[in-house]
Amino acid sequence: MFGCLVAGRLVQTAAQQVAEDKFVFDLPDYESINHVVVFMLGTVPFPEGMGGSVYFSYPDSNGIPVWQLLGFVTNGKPSAIFKISGLKSGEGSQHPFGAMNIVRTPSVAQIGISVELLDSLAQQTPVGSAAVSSVDSFTQFTQKMLDNFYNFASSFAVSQAQMTPNPSEMFIPANVVLKWYENFQRRLAQNPFFWKT
Repeated sequence: MFGCLVAGRLVQTAAQQVAEDKFVFDLPDYESINHVVVFMLGTVPFPEGMGGSVYFSYPDSNGIPVWQLLGFVTNGKPSAIFKISGLKSGEGSQHPFGAMNIVRTPSVAQIGISVELLDSLAQQTPVGSAAVSSVDSFTQFTQKMLDNFYNFASSFAVSQAQMTPNPSEMFIPANVVLKWYENFQRRLAQNPFFWKT
């Protein structure tokens, strides 16, 4: 049902099922891992209205597992990249793996996936430093900004019949703004970083 990927290592697809709705992957030599990708294999979707919260666990100085919520995966968001390198010194959070006696060795961290209701996932707050910035979030921001600008500028549009002559004021035709908007969207779709050149 799930897979786990760390750069430079083989893909893990055989999660250990520790409960009916809980799965874990071992991450040996976790000190050298910066990012981890958790994804659905595409063979078994979540049941309707369900998703999976993703946790990272590492042993503290006493060997006790510290669990931190990274985020989630769902049928609509079947994969996610998480930064785990900065989490090792953080504090643990509430997690569904507490009562379980999961076999582990001291130098091995774990990724845990807990199948839960989507409503429940929406109310959880992941560790802030686990989120990885992506082109998608930048592209989404830019798209929202473009939409907002176009809608704002269009709200001031008037027809030529409605215009009152004012020599000190400049007018930009709405079709010019629309043309700019469409060109920017097209260039953004081709290369999200075109604006850097």
